[in-house]
Amino acid sequence: MTSFIVRRILVSVLILIAASFVMYMLAAYSGDPLKDLRGSNAPNIDQLIAARTAALHLDVPPPARWLIWLGGAAGCLVPFADTCNLGLSVTNASVTSLVPMAMASTVQLVTVALVVAVLLGVVVGIATALRQYSGFDFSVTFISFFLFSLPSFLIAVLLKEFVAIGFNNFLQKDPTIGIVALLGIAIVSGLIWQVFIGGDGRRRLIVFAVSALATGGLLAFLSATNWFINPGLGPVGILLLIAATVAATVGVLAGLRNRRSLLIGSIVGALGLVSYFALQGVLNNASLGLIIGLALVAILVGCAVGFGLGGFDKGQGMRIGAIVAFFSGAFVLIDRFMQAWPSYINHSRINGRPIATVGSETPGFTGDFWQLSIDSFAHLLLPTIALLLISFAGYTRYARAGLLEVMNQDYIRTARAKGLPERVVIVRHALRNMLIPIATLVATDVGALLGGAVITESVFAIPGMGQLFNASLKRVDLNPIMGYFLVIAIMAILFNFLADLAYAALDPRVRVK
Repeated sequence: MTSFIVRRILVSVLILIAASFVMYMLAAYSGDPLKDLRGSNAPNIDQLIAARTAALHLDVPPPARWLIWLGGAAGCLVPFADTCNLGLSVTNASVTSLVPMAMASTVQLVTVALVVAVLLGVVVGIATALRQYSGFDFSVTFISFFLFSLPSFLIAVLLKEFVAIGFNNFLQKDPTIGIVALLGIAIVSGLIWQVFIGGDGRRRLIVFAVSALATGGLLAFLSATNWFINPGLGPVGILLLIAATVAATVGVLAGLRNRRSLLIGSIVGALGLVSYFALQGVLNNASLGLIIGLALVAILVGCAVGFGLGGFDKGQGMRIGAIVAFFSGAFVLIDRFMQAWPSYINHSRINGRPIATVGSETPGFTGDFWQLSIDSFAHLLLPTIALLLISFAGYTRYARAGLLEVMNQDYIRTARAKGLPERVVIVRHALRNMLIPIATLVATDVGALLGGAVITESVFAIPGMGQLFNASLKRVDLNPIMGYFLVIAIMAILFNFLADLAYAALDPRVRVK
């Protein structure tokens, strides 16, 4: 393993050096960094040109200029030495300050989109593979191909028009759902659920009636209680969500007949419900560090309960405890964010229109941790959904195809012949091998998304990596371009290396040598 890591690092360094030279030469010969000054009417134009020439070494041939840049970039390899120098931009801003700010915006944007797309895409892909050629499979396939074929700028524009503007108007005018709209939404919900559940005519009719009534009743309750202005889960809502999480987690990982697993999930869920009451005072002065610390404590407690009550399969008990603890804590935090919602939308800078369409934050907005977090969420919601929809379509298709291929393998037939339950066959035998191509796709997507969604960032005016690269390319601003390249190249190499290690973890037949 050590020799493999050393070889990969050495090869990666050589690739980075060669690729940076090619990138620098292409950018350097693509235009004139002094073009904007040459067309200026400023009285001190000669001094400005001379100053930029000296600052950017424009009087040096591009190959020699690349060596100067490479020497400054090499200083970034020395930790805590403060020797990293990626040069200046044409506006005399340090690239080492531009890139972290742009990357922070991009990471905020793409992290949630990537994680949710992977999780949701894999789960839905598995479900469609297990119900191949059903109405659910055909529906998801149609939706996936439809989303995959849509241009990202069109999705962004549609989200701004129908989600942001429409929802903001709904909140500002009269946040109640009329009877006609309520009936329409209930009927559409019933139709969707009966297609997804499937079955014979009688079963479809029952599913349609139950889902339509449940949707209509829930929306009527939310409208009557003015929930859209004063939302909240409350202890009853959190209890129901925790119970559903326990049932789903135990059902997938151990089976609902496993009493020991049900006990572990129930105890951890009960502790999560107790924490809802115990942490209200602590969360009044919350910070990001406190939230991360509480999340780690919750996961550790869940693992401890699973380890103590796991019996012969402590690993399974710890996984169940950790998952239930994580989601129980997430429900408590969501309820706390909901409590801060009324004060946020009534803020003078928000003026009752919370869903933003441009930027990454509201200019001049001040508030506590919860209000500032909601503000970031409101600005990143639409671009995250835009990226999520496109990525979700791809992961769904890969997961479906991967599981269908794995389910036809000999070891799956052997596992079924041994009498193992279908849940065990899928979760413990098929799932890990199905995830191997997904690991490759995730590694590729991370590098691409960290490069910035240029179109999405442009539509929503988010100052991320894509915007930095696009603006620098137009100005032939070499140093920010190379800073962008350096970050993306390192991320691509790093995550491809992690994908190689993931292969060995997912498939025992794969060994890294």
